[in-house]
Amino acid sequence: MIVLGRLRNIASYRGFILGSVQREFQSKYRNSILGAAWTVLNPLAMIVVYTVIFSQVMHNRLAGNSSAFGYSIYLCAGVLTWNLFAEITSKAQNVFIDNAGLIKKINFPRICLPIIVVTNALLNFAIIFGLFTAFLIVSGNFPGWIYAAVLPVLLLEILLAIGLGMVLAVLNVFFRDVGQFFTIALQFWFWFTPVVYPASVLPEDVRPMLAWNPMAPVIGAFQDILVHQRAPQWASLLPALALALILCLLGMQLFRKRAGEMVDEL
Repeated sequence: MIVLGRLRNIASYRGFILGSVQREFQSKYRNSILGAAWTVLNPLAMIVVYTVIFSQVMHNRLAGNSSAFGYSIYLCAGVLTWNLFAEITSKAQNVFIDNAGLIKKINFPRICLPIIVVTNALLNFAIIFGLFTAFLIVSGNFPGWIYAAVLPVLLLEILLAIGLGMVLAVLNVFFRDVGQFFTIALQFWFWFTPVVYPASVLPEDVRPMLAWNPMAPVIGAFQDILVHQRAPQWASLLPALALALILCLLGMQLFRKRAGEMVDEL
């Protein structure tokens, strides 16, 4: 009943959420000649650079994949999905601090703020991932029906990101070093995740350590679907799912207990 009440409360503020998402999207391209066209040009440029540099100039090939664009697709699949995770967690950790003025002046469900963060990140991701999908179709590398498996993996990634982001957001209000530490940790986390390299290149004594990295199977699932055109190893995602649910519950518990105190700390 408590959950349903919160959902109804959030639904009543959907205009506030959608309006905030729209304002943030528009503000990024204010006073820009090309305006919203940059939302297409920036990711398109990235895909072209990855394709030209890694496939045509450096002639990179991916083991087990005969496509000339194999490594480029592998790289895009990893980088795009990692960037979504990084954007949600990085913005979520500062969401209460960045909106301190709004929180003190207006009475609204504070949980709307993380929802706005996720919605903005998904909007950006949808644009760039849509272009990437178009590239897969044009280049003849579209994985077919297994492409639908992207949706549950994407949902898992969002749960993991927002769960971690909520925990960091509350802690960062009381301990500002948390945000600084996570920014540094995120850089190391990226390079410890097989995003730009396959896990097979790691030394054999290092590979078992990937089991402690919840993003490794998530990124690997995207790469299985988009690069190798096969279903991901669903069992390997169960630890990440368990962690995501724990983080979401912990984040909500911290938020409920500390919501009143946060206003005094902002």
